[in-house]
Amino acid sequence: MDAIAIDLDGTLLGPDARVSERNRAAVLRARDAGVTVLVCTGRGLAESRFAMDAIEQREPVVVAGGSIVADPVSGETLTRAEMDNAVVREAVDLFHDHEAPALVCKDPHGLDYDYLVLEGDDRHPLDPVSAWWFREHRLRVRTGGHVHNDEHPGHTVRVGMCAVSERSGRAARRVRRDLGDAVVMHDFGAVHPVRHNADPVHILELFSPAATKWGGITWVCERLGLDPARTAAIGDEVNDLSMIQAAGVSVAMGNAKPVIKAAATHRTATNAEDGVAHAIGNILSGAWSPAPSSGRA
Repeated sequence: MDAIAIDLDGTLLGPDARVSERNRAAVLRARDAGVTVLVCTGRGLAESRFAMDAIEQREPVVVAGGSIVADPVSGETLTRAEMDNAVVREAVDLFHDHEAPALVCKDPHGLDYDYLVLEGDDRHPLDPVSAWWFREHRLRVRTGGHVHNDEHPGHTVRVGMCAVSERSGRAARRVRRDLGDAVVMHDFGAVHPVRHNADPVHILELFSPAATKWGGITWVCERLGLDPARTAAIGDEVNDLSMIQAAGVSVAMGNAKPVIKAAATHRTATNAEDGVAHAIGNILSGAWSPAPSSGRA
């Protein structure tokens, strides 16, 4: 196996949002065996820094849902998939129609902020979960009203909203109707504070069609001279589907969504049971290995 691509939330990170010692040791063991470890996460680089430090990550990382490949040491962006500004404008208006501010995620390299929160004329308030997330990760946030307040449109890699599931669900249906193939959409439950007792909150994220985790993985493999068909992928959420479908060996966490379990070649334990360590053990032993052909397309 040339590389192992590992998701963070629900995968490498336990329910306490930390890297367990067993998972950490397994990652280091994989590196010692000559396997390149690739982190592939929906988080931005700043939001992932604690996890990168825990596993001593030096290889390029795929962040922001596949829209950015970055150097975790220097913070430099190596490549990014920008969103079309006209699509961003339509998405921002759509989210405002559903009484939510638009969370515009930026490629922060060369900028002094990570997110632009566009509130609209009605100054839609930030969901408490988003406010907590920004504070928790010390993210740099600017606010504005509309897309014309964006001074760096070329740095936009994602636009999203965070709201109770009923409202985000209505917005998701309209995205499918109005934007269709112009975006890649991910819709999933938000990471929230441990003592969050309010209604379930969902994150709705829109990307350029060029932004996928597998796209980021293949870019890194080409740069490092690795064979993508000899890559293993471990994940749990809908934004992991592209790498789970394409990797030579794909592993669904025990807590993975049904669509991930259905697409994966193997299944491991949950993130509460150090499923990543279990998976890496099977990969290194050769128990889980790619098919003799060039792998799956």
